[in-house]
Amino acid sequence: MDEDVLAEELRRSLGELVRAVRAVDTMPPGESAILGFLDRRGPLTTADLARLRGVTHQSAAKSVKDLLADGLLHGEPHPHDARKLLLHLTNPGRTRLERERALRAGALGAAIRDTFDAGERQQLSESVALLSRLTERLAGH
Repeated sequence: MDEDVLAEELRRSLGELVRAVRAVDTMPPGESAILGFLDRRGPLTTADLARLRGVTHQSAAKSVKDLLADGLLHGEPHPHDARKLLLHLTNPGRTRLERERALRAGALGAAIRDTFDAGERQQLSESVALLSRLTERLAGH
């Protein structure tokens, strides 16, 4: 198979898979993305989050405001620039993120069990390692 055709099929299929898994989310995607970035990377500013998400500062600021109001984040003055707020994930924020991740994993796990036989599940497991290597290559790691 031509690698460019394979690449397009993979891009389309993975995009559809991600959208299908996110259908079980109980919070807006922007908010769960912010919680995820803070969980993986530690404290960040709103500008950092906007850049990472590829959205405007205003869009990120709205999500941050909502998350702060819900007690899922807390902010403190940035140590090098007091005009900026350094955002941290709170314990309730981490709990909420873990719940969202568990919902996604549960939905995906149920679909895997319902769709594939044991041999296909083994193939899928082996494919995850290949996809992880591909992701690392694209991310420049």
